[in-house]
Amino acid sequence: MQDLVEGVAHFQRGVFPAKAARFQHLATTHQPTTLFISCSDARVIPELITQSEPGELFVIRTAGNLVPAYAPAAEGVAASVEYAVDVLGVSDIVVCGHSACGAMTALADDHDLATLPAVARWLRHADASLARAACAEPGPDRVGDLVRSNVIAQLANLATHPCVARALAAKTVTLHGWVYDIPTGTVDQLDPATGRSASLAA
Repeated sequence: MQDLVEGVAHFQRGVFPAKAARFQHLATTHQPTTLFISCSDARVIPELITQSEPGELFVIRTAGNLVPAYAPAAEGVAASVEYAVDVLGVSDIVVCGHSACGAMTALADDHDLATLPAVARWLRHADASLARAACAEPGPDRVGDLVRSNVIAQLANLATHPCVARALAAKTVTLHGWVYDIPTGTVDQLDPATGRSASLAA
């Protein structure tokens, strides 16, 4: 905890003063352009990866960057998606998976989750990802293949949310699938139709 306290002190003394005008503006303004959905993994920091300033990203973090398909029951991820699209009016939504994802590793390696019932229930939202990966050409990197399949499946889940479906029909929002590689820092963009990936930036 001491390192967090020291981090707050550094922020207040060394970071905040240089951005004081921006924070003053943000006190009354909230207009992010992008909804960024990433894994809860501590190694994946959306603002660091994209070099975004405070106020530019509206971030949802879930285990395995999972987005449950829309259902009428109240649910936190759905509420955040709805708010980002219908209230904040984001123009882009990114679903970002990553290498060595613990959630995808558990599924790819068929880990016994009997002692983690909440985790097991949550990972059922990746059933389509598993099915998609099973139908693909098998490769040497099962976890990596599942990570990519999962990003595409979660984009499909996003499109089941009425707010997203309306925005897609009106062409006011664009969906993007990314995969971040932790050891190299590279980010690939996925084509949802083909599953092919290409480097996002040279």
